[in-house]
Amino acid sequence: MIVVPARAQDTPTPGASPAVPAQGGDTAVPSNASSATLLQVSSLPVERQVAWLNHAAQSGDLEKLSDAQLVELFQSLAPATLPRYVEAGSARYREYEFQTYGQQRIKGVWQTQPAHLLVRYRQDPRQVYIKWLADSRNAGQETIYDETKDPKQLYAHQGGAFSFVSIWTPIDSGRALAQSHHTVRELNIGYVTDLYLSELRKYRAAGIDKPSKIEVLTEFGERVVAFTWETPTGQPQFYAKKVRLGLDLRHPFFGTSESWDNSGELFEKFTFVDVTPKHFDDSAFDPKNPQYRF
Repeated sequence: MIVVPARAQDTPTPGASPAVPAQGGDTAVPSNASSATLLQVSSLPVERQVAWLNHAAQSGDLEKLSDAQLVELFQSLAPATLPRYVEAGSARYREYEFQTYGQQRIKGVWQTQPAHLLVRYRQDPRQVYIKWLADSRNAGQETIYDETKDPKQLYAHQGGAFSFVSIWTPIDSGRALAQSHHTVRELNIGYVTDLYLSELRKYRAAGIDKPSKIEVLTEFGERVVAFTWETPTGQPQFYAKKVRLGLDLRHPFFGTSESWDNSGELFEKFTFVDVTPKHFDDSAFDPKNPQYRF
């Protein structure tokens, strides 16, 4: 259910789905609700807007809204609601598996083929397993990082004919960063959230109170609500001149992230799919795991 405060004037109009009583005397808004009904959410205090978003996402009602309704909804929410929603949501994802598609501009050259990765991630302690999948460039490559063994190095092998040669290398070495601007420690959805929250503080200090555009886009078959933030000066004061983050409609995190440099060129794009909370045993981050090829 999508929950809004119950009021006398909330009586459904003829032909609309009836309001369904919900906990605390609230009413549920059907997916064909009017704009006036959806805008009632903006009268809630921020903490209840966050709870409302959580409930709507988990129930599946959020993704049932039309593109126009989603844009109208997020334009009406308090400025603090989205940051609190994704910040609280990020705390839920401490150990999980996901796939990601990533493209970046490395030394001025755009990666035309995305890196399609399977990632197993644990936050505390920081442990990461990465495999480049069959439809990816560098297919078959694997990396393991375990800060309990060495916080400054990762263990990896290439794909193809050289997959039998595994080496240790610093996480910020030229070899480790040959394909990405980001270290292995940054390959997780929490990093995107943390970067957003950090940049948001700088946006507000610069007088940018809201995104320049809110729209609904489709990435890999999934709709996201995309928020574009444009900065007056760009890099190096900000992470990027322009950033577009796509909010997942079923989960409290950004499923997509795109960044443009000062010249207007896209310099990175990431999409996160099949994000699944899991509890791994230690073999998930052990090179001796027989499923791996270290």
